[in-house]
Amino acid sequence: MTPIRYNRYLYPRSAQPYKLLPYVLLLSVLLVLPGCAGNNGSAGNNVPAGSGSSSASSAPAAAADGTAHKLTIMLDWYPNAVHSFLYAAQSEGYFAEEGLDVEIQMPADSNDALKLVAAGQVDLALSYQPQVLMARGEQIPVKSVAALVRHPLNHLMVSADSGITRPGELSGKQAGYSSIPLYEAMLHTMIQTDGGDPASLKLIDVGFELIPALSTGRVDGIMGGFINHEQLILEQEGHPVRSFNPVDYGVPDYYELVLVASDQGLQNSSEYFQKFMNAARKGQQFVTKQPEQALKLLLEHQDATAPLDEAIEKRSLEILLPLMDAGAQPFGYQVSVSWENVRKWLSEGGLLAEEVDSADAFINL
Repeated sequence: MTPIRYNRYLYPRSAQPYKLLPYVLLLSVLLVLPGCAGNNGSAGNNVPAGSGSSSASSAPAAAADGTAHKLTIMLDWYPNAVHSFLYAAQSEGYFAEEGLDVEIQMPADSNDALKLVAAGQVDLALSYQPQVLMARGEQIPVKSVAALVRHPLNHLMVSADSGITRPGELSGKQAGYSSIPLYEAMLHTMIQTDGGDPASLKLIDVGFELIPALSTGRVDGIMGGFINHEQLILEQEGHPVRSFNPVDYGVPDYYELVLVASDQGLQNSSEYFQKFMNAARKGQQFVTKQPEQALKLLLEHQDATAPLDEAIEKRSLEILLPLMDAGAQPFGYQVSVSWENVRKWLSEGGLLAEEVDSADAFINL
């Protein structure tokens, strides 16, 4: 097992991200703890958690005395190519130019990011468009402030020599996934749209052993593998795959990665979040114009427990850059039709706990 594969499962990108009841419990506890009420409403303040100070009074003071304003952002996974713009903004001083001191944190579990930003324990977090909508369906007060990766990275994958040329041909076969309802819904939509029989598909929960499940022939296909990671590793290890974009088979074109803040944080700290986005856009421009230098900066910040393969990250960045490009709009720009299309698909698939207004799930900064 390669170091990358090990760490892919040590820090799973989507370890049951749609079971959101713990979010509610965490929020309930934080709201009743002494001193937490003030901190919970202060995404983007300089007040230590539990201090009991109000962000409404502390944020202006931090700006007035000329000191850098502290912001914390939690990643969705360990540092990798998709996060290059953050490390470029940090290393090139773009955050500092905006008067920000940004701390980039790695989650111990991929559930942590959304839970902690909702509870006001971190200011910003990286998450996924469907997850934001599903969280709001559970009354979790989070909102996307930027679309970072504008199209799905999660593709259906089969071995190149399997003889399977279309999703519909998985009818009656076995597909491995990580027991995530969203992935099951994506598979069913893709197979049905392609004229197959989703009811005949046998789903096997392989946890995060997606790569060995496919490479050893345990399953005929996998859902949950990313074209900028699992596909590259499989190919590097001598197991070329054929991948199918869910957008081509009935799944709405969703934002794979989004930047998330809490509703309360946006009320209290929107000016700092705007400064953050100003710097993030400069960071992405740097990555686009100088990808090799950006990759060097990323490698300097790789986590010791999650060493990166430079060749994989280089190819990953080549895949990511066009998928992160907003064209004539600024980096991170979001369109309402995308949010509504994803909301409708989730609702029709029974993945929303209650009706959600898609307009409430995002804001452009």
